[in-house]
Amino acid sequence: QVQLVESGGGLVQPGGSMRLSCAASGMIFSILNMNWYRQNPGKQREWVALITSGSSVNYADSVKDRFTISRDNAKSTVYLSMNSLKPEDTAVYYCYAVKPGAGYWGQGTQVTVSS
Repeated sequence: QVQLVESGGGLVQPGGSMRLSCAASGMIFSILNMNWYRQNPGKQREWVALITSGSSVNYADSVKDRFTISRDNAKSTVYLSMNSLKPEDTAVYYCYAVKPGAGYWGQGTQVTVSS
């Protein structure tokens, strides 16, 4: 069973930066495709970024050129580096691990962008 633990959230001012981490256990991390999603109360969960097992990346248009997803297979961790943060980036951020036939969610970490 894959377990995912996000960390690194908090309060940041508009224009600031933050890095989220998601540590995985219980599975061979290198074969997982890893995603970041985000969600605000009353809204649908929104896909943010993907890094495949082969380290190909893709981003939602809303975060392209501001966010960077990366992975460290030796640490079984995926990262989301966020720059030029905007108030509309405020959300609970979740990592989502995918292997053939199964997907796993973390518990989420709150990011608040506010002055």
